[in-house]
Amino acid sequence: MYKKIILANNVPLLMETAREVHSVCIGIWVKTGSRYESPDKNGISHFLEHMFFKGTEGRTAKDIAVEIDSLGGEINAYTSTEYTVFYVKVLTEYMRPALDLLSDIFLKSTFPEADIEKEKNIVFEEIKMVEDNPSDYVHELFSRHIWGDKGLGQTVLGGMETISSFTRNDLIDYINKYYGTENIIVSCSGNFIEEQLVEGLNRTIGSLQRQGEKKIELVPSFANQINIVTKDLSEAHICLGLKGLPYSSQDRYSMHLLNTVLGSGISSRLFQNVREQRGLVYSIYSYHVAYFDTGLWAVYAGTDKKHVDEVINISADEIRNLPRSLTADELIRAKAQLKGNLLLALESTSNKMTNIAKQEIYYGRYYSPEEIIRMVESVTIDNVKDLAERLTGDNLFALTVYGPVNDGDLKDPGKLL
Repeated sequence: MYKKIILANNVPLLMETAREVHSVCIGIWVKTGSRYESPDKNGISHFLEHMFFKGTEGRTAKDIAVEIDSLGGEINAYTSTEYTVFYVKVLTEYMRPALDLLSDIFLKSTFPEADIEKEKNIVFEEIKMVEDNPSDYVHELFSRHIWGDKGLGQTVLGGMETISSFTRNDLIDYINKYYGTENIIVSCSGNFIEEQLVEGLNRTIGSLQRQGEKKIELVPSFANQINIVTKDLSEAHICLGLKGLPYSSQDRYSMHLLNTVLGSGISSRLFQNVREQRGLVYSIYSYHVAYFDTGLWAVYAGTDKKHVDEVINISADEIRNLPRSLTADELIRAKAQLKGNLLLALESTSNKMTNIAKQEIYYGRYYSPEEIIRMVESVTIDNVKDLAERLTGDNLFALTVYGPVNDGDLKDPGKLL
């Protein structure tokens, strides 16, 4: 059962009870991420997320670790392009101490100077780890090539130069600017007593008086460029994409189904055509990334240098042919796959907590799983074909290739533009 109430300081609290489980997951969501950072502070949202776990007024970092392990639970955080999340997951009987711990971290962290310098080195290693994994790093390159050096083009982790410059005052200023009630929601899912949860939150998060600032971001433009980044790797990594849809688009379920047919799962067109029939890749898939105001629909593939042209052209042709070749059987299978993925994911209290929070952030309302399934079922083949035609009609592809490829190696890149 879903319920939304407002805490004493106007912070929304979203609750979804699930009596059949033995756990509870509580998340504090802050509506800020890498796209809202100034270029000279890129990476500060993620770095700050790390620093919240370095000690509070009443707990050391080790105290935090010992306490959550003693509860047999999990406490963590993560940063994305548009939000930062702090969450705790424990057995129902430990909800109160877990909430106290999460609230203490969020409200009373001290950000010690010595730990700031140590944490910089840890984040540097995290950056190196991504850069050493080309199948991950190509997505960062692709995003920067599409959206530019600001906003959506900035990485979540930031760069070593910007991170090196962060001071404790920078962290405090960023908290004062964005970590206010204007940008916070709390989300909870699992087996819990509502009165205890609300009382505990009003005593902690609900007492926060810092208001914060509303974020303003111009809609980014999509750059349909071809970018070759030469690197001595054993495999070439390809990202090929078109402008997609915003998160709250009315066509979002058509988009999910279209992407499922193209490259989500082992029965998808890309997997069957490029991997199974031709043996050109080990990994190939398509994905749609949605933001507040825009989106990206793309294909990733990793292949040998000699197959790069072929993989790019097959992928582009598969995308362009969708408006004319999509079949009723493919749509039926895609609907079954999408519904199954949704329902299986929502068996987890963590995923339920995330689901209701994202719905509040992007839609401003709650959609039950039953409503979502009805909306998926209501999508017609004409809806999906029409969307495919709109997305592919102008053929404005963006392409990034990362690996042992040079600018002259693509035979006819103009076919993509």
